[in-house]
Amino acid sequence: MDLGSLTLLVEIIDSGNLSQAARKLKMSRANVSYHLSQLEKSVGVQLVRRTTRRVEPTEVGMRLYEHGRSIVNELLAARETINTLGQGLQGRVGLSVPSGYGQMVMSPWLIEFKRLYPGIVLDVMFENRVDDLVRDGVDIAIRVMPEPPPQLVARDLGPVRYLACASRGWLEAHGRPLTLEQLRTAPLITSGVVGRQLRLRAYLEGVREEITLEPTLISEHFPFLRDGILAGLGVGLVPDYVVQDAVDSGEVQTLFDEYRLSIFGTGMYLLYMPNRHQTRAVRTCIDFILGKAMPGHSPPETASAT
Repeated sequence: MDLGSLTLLVEIIDSGNLSQAARKLKMSRANVSYHLSQLEKSVGVQLVRRTTRRVEPTEVGMRLYEHGRSIVNELLAARETINTLGQGLQGRVGLSVPSGYGQMVMSPWLIEFKRLYPGIVLDVMFENRVDDLVRDGVDIAIRVMPEPPPQLVARDLGPVRYLACASRGWLEAHGRPLTLEQLRTAPLITSGVVGRQLRLRAYLEGVREEITLEPTLISEHFPFLRDGILAGLGVGLVPDYVVQDAVDSGEVQTLFDEYRLSIFGTGMYLLYMPNRHQTRAVRTCIDFILGKAMPGHSPPETASAT
């Protein structure tokens, strides 16, 4: 067994299938399969179970993977040390952020980060996908969800508060809904849930109510939803950061303040792979985001940008 064989096994298990591992290793799928078979022959046991779509490590394969991952991470760290010796902080950070929170809250943070660390290539994807969050090209993902995926490291960025709200003009014209049931017939503005009905969960003194809703204006682009709410098109069901300034000015009024509302989950999480090597650039970005989202977290030293 050599380092190349261990690296091959690590890439196969990290990728989840032979085809993706082949692309990352710049090899043919047949070549990857051949070298995997040779590795299994050399150790005398099966290391992965193959299906039509995925490969899953056996118990022995997982133990060997853990050793291989540690070795690969140490090599990557050593290479980074050599490459950045005497230089400012450099590298690439792939960041996947929700379309609304990313644009309306995180954009100023990321611009500040880029000014502090001009040598870092910051590749930001605005998206709301919940499958395969930390994939090729993505080092860090930020998501709103009920619970973080168990296979990822999750750093809690705090709760997300949802508001039921409407413009002052809409409320004057149509009246203020007094019960949650009235939301069934109100024109609703919110983000859609692909493949299933939208369910609003409302909590009051430990009691949960749940109603199924049919929005009339749906988008994953929260600035657009904000425009619809301000234009008086109906009742918005959105996170507070979407309309907080308009609520403070009185242009938008909140409804059902006695309830705690939830649609897509009320937790905001920073997610990353547990075993993947983190460069100094990625670690610095994680600390920076935590420092912005959670004021008690100490941000990285800006001196390392020089």
